[in-house]
Formats: sequence, C-alpha cells, structure tokens
Amino acid sequence: MSAVEKRLAELGLELPEVAAPVAAYVPAVVHGGLVWTSGQLPFVSGALPATGVVGTGPGQVPPEDAAHLARIAALNALAAVRSVVGDLDRIVRVVKLVGFVASDPAFTGQPAVVNGASLLLGEVLGDAGRHARSAVGVAALPLGSPVEIELVVALAD
Repeated sequence: MSAVEKRLAELGLELPEVAAPVAAYVPAVVHGGLVWTSGQLPFVSGALPATGVVGTGPGQVPPEDAAHLARIAALNALAAVRSVVGDLDRIVRVVKLVGFVASDPAFTGQPAVVNGASLLLGEVLGDAGRHARSAVGVAALPLGSPVEIELVVALAD
C-alpha cells in the first residue's frame, strides 16, 4: 500500500474505482511528466448523490453539500491519476485544480464549493497538494452534476 493510500485510510477514505467515461474520452492522460485528468463528477458507486444547480434557494443544492460533492469528485480525480500511473506516491505536486460549479445565476460562492476539493488534496498529499486553482460557475454540467473537478498533477521521474 502506498503512503498516499495509507494517508487516505487514516482519514477514513478509500479511492473508488475509476469512473467510466460518459462520452468519447479517457479518464486521464500522462504527458511530459504531468497527468491531466478529464473532468471528474462526484460519482459514488456509479451514481450522482445529488443533481441540480448550487444556490441557496428552494430545490437547489446547498453550498455545503456541493463542497462535499467537490471532495468526492477530487477523490475520483485521484483514482483517475492512479489508473494511469499505478502508484500515487509518484505525485510530487498538484499543479492545477479546475472546479466547475453548476450555479444559480445569483450564486457567487464557487470558491467555497471548490474548497471541498482543495482541502481534500491538502489533507491527503500535504504540501504536494497545494495548487493553483480556478473556480468557475457554469449554467449546467454533464448529467446534471452540481460540480466537476479536473486536476493537473506533476510526477516524480
């Protein structure tokens, strides 16, 4: 078991199986010492735990719930990285995280939602999990997901 997987276990977390693509792409690609993940949705056992836009109105996904979903999507992104590199201990740095939040037009709390993913990476990878980031509000995401997370990860030689 890798040190990263031991850390996940200490946190009471387990990497899921890599999510099957929902269209014509692969979950992750290695190129030039970097792993680029495709956008990862917060699938749990093959299903989205919630759908809809994030906001504070009736019938919307509350920002706190969306932050938890971003955390799940980040775990799925790490699973995608593992699927192409085998050992997560090869990660030397999360270079960039891009978080997309399906947002009600009045909602501007995307950074707090994407913090769910950012904080998870710091908990699991320590300083190697500190990254540059974008948190983008969008009208809709695939399958009605409230969040989607992409990573760019640097590998040790």
